[in-house]
This record gives sequence, C-alpha cells and structure tokens, in this order.
Amino acid sequence: MGVIPYNEKEVKLLARLMRAEAEGDGELGMLMVGNVGVNRVRAKCLDFKNISSLQKMVFQNPGGFEATQKGYFYQRAREKDISLARKTIKGSRYHPAEYSLWFFRPEGGCPGQWYNQSNSGRYKAHCFFVPTRADCPSVY
Repeated sequence: MGVIPYNEKEVKLLARLMRAEAEGDGELGMLMVGNVGVNRVRAKCLDFKNISSLQKMVFQNPGGFEATQKGYFYQRAREKDISLARKTIKGSRYHPAEYSLWFFRPEGGCPGQWYNQSNSGRYKAHCFFVPTRADCPSVY
C-alpha cells in the first residue's frame, strides 16, 4: 500500500527518474528525489493541481524534471532503484526533502527561496525547497 496510487510501470518510471536526477548523490540523494516526486502527486496545489499519477508527474511539462526534458532519462531501472522508489511510494521521507516540491543543483550555495518556496536544506549537490503549509497542506 502506498501513500499515492501507483502501478508497477510507474514504480519503474519513478526509479528511472530518481537515478537520472540524483545517482551521483547516492541512494539517499535518490530517495530525496523520490520524495519530491511523491510529494508532487500528493500536492493538489501550486503547479501540481492536475498531477494525479506518477506518470503525469514524471512527464509534467512545463515545470517537470530536467531528466525527462533534456534527454538523460534513458537508463533502465535497476532492482536497487526500484527498491528505493518503493520506499518513497510507501511513505518514507528524508530530510531535507520530506515536504519538498522542488530541488535543483546550483553552481554555488542554495538561495533562501526559489519560486517563493523556502529552502529546507541541501544534500550534496541539490538544494530542496518546501511550500508553506497554508499554500500546500496536502504535502504535510
């Protein structure tokens, strides 16, 4: 049972996304990207009001992920990637991404805000950003 609806194809899509976006940040970095993806399906707010499935989230355009928009979303999902994706779908959350809807990899330090979202922290190469509870209570 997951915190969002899913099927096996979508588990593999999320696993591929996690690998493409954060493989260089290790398993914990990949789990955090998974948190952001699951949160976007849960959100029902901001840019994610019509994102009702993992498939819609993975391929959202505009506002989606660089991996799917810039062509590096091509590697298959490995068993360990699928296992990590299942953890996030089942509700495991990891700081600083546990309530995040956005992340990016800056050249330097993390800005205090990004698209009016507050910085919740950095993990290796990525900065994570959270909405307010008032703007997006379904993420919390």
